[in-house]
Amino acid sequence: MAIDPSAQIASTARVHPDAVIGAGVVIGEYAVIEQDVVIGEGCVFEPHTYVKRWTTLGARNKISAGTALGTDPLDKNFKGDRSYLKIGDDNIIREQYTISRGTQPESETVIGDGNFIMTSGHIAHNSRIGNRCVIASCALVAGHVDVEDQAFISGGVVIHQYSKIGRLAMIGGNTRVNLDVPPYFLYTDFNVTPCGLNVVGLRRAGFTHSDVQALKTAYKLLYRSNLKLDDALARIEAEVPTEHTRHLIAFINSSKRGICRE
Repeated sequence: MAIDPSAQIASTARVHPDAVIGAGVVIGEYAVIEQDVVIGEGCVFEPHTYVKRWTTLGARNKISAGTALGTDPLDKNFKGDRSYLKIGDDNIIREQYTISRGTQPESETVIGDGNFIMTSGHIAHNSRIGNRCVIASCALVAGHVDVEDQAFISGGVVIHQYSKIGRLAMIGGNTRVNLDVPPYFLYTDFNVTPCGLNVVGLRRAGFTHSDVQALKTAYKLLYRSNLKLDDALARIEAEVPTEHTRHLIAFINSSKRGICRE
C-alpha cells in the first residue's frame, strides 16, 4: 500500500492497497478510498467520505462529511468504462456533495484549484470548473458544463448541459442557466438574464478603474444599444480594446448555444 508514513488513517476507514496516499493526509472514520485513487499531500477527508476509482486529488484539499467523489455518471449512455475525475489543489468541498467522472471512455471531469464548493449539490460528468470559483449550496451543474475562473454560482442555480459560464460572472440564486453566460457581468431571473456589471467581484479581483469602465462600456454596447450582436462586438473591439474586453469578445464568438440576452 503506497501510504506515506505521515498520513493519519482512522481505524474504521477502508483504503484499497492500490491507492496512493500522500504526506500528511488525514482520512476520517468510515471513509472509503477505492483502488486507482491518488491523493496529494495535506488533504483532509472527514468521516463518511467516499473516493471512487480513477479519482486524483492534488494537495491540501478539504473534503467534508458525506461527500462522494468520482461517482459513476448520471447518464444512460454510460457503459462502465474507465474515465476520470481530476481535482487540483486547495479546494474546499463541503458536506453531502457528489462529483461524477466522465461518461465516454478515458474522458474526464476536471476541477481546478482554490474552489469553494458548498453543500448538497452535484457536478456532473465531463464538466470543467476553473480556479477560485464559488459554487454555493444546492447548485446543480449538468454534464459538459464549462465554468471559467472566479465565477460565483449562487444557491439553487441549475445549469443546463453544455452551457458555458465566463470568468467573474456572478449568477443570482435559483436562476436557470440555459444559455452561455458571458464573463464579468451579473445575472438573475428565472431564465438567466444579464443585469449589470459584477463591480464588486471585479474590484476584489484587482481590476483597475479603467478596466471596470471599459467593461461598463462593453456591457452597454452589448445589451443596451439595440445593435445586432456582430455590430456590438465590432464596436467593443474598436472603442474599448483591453485584455478583458478581448476575452469577452472571444467568449461570445466561441459560444455554440448562444449567449443570454436582456
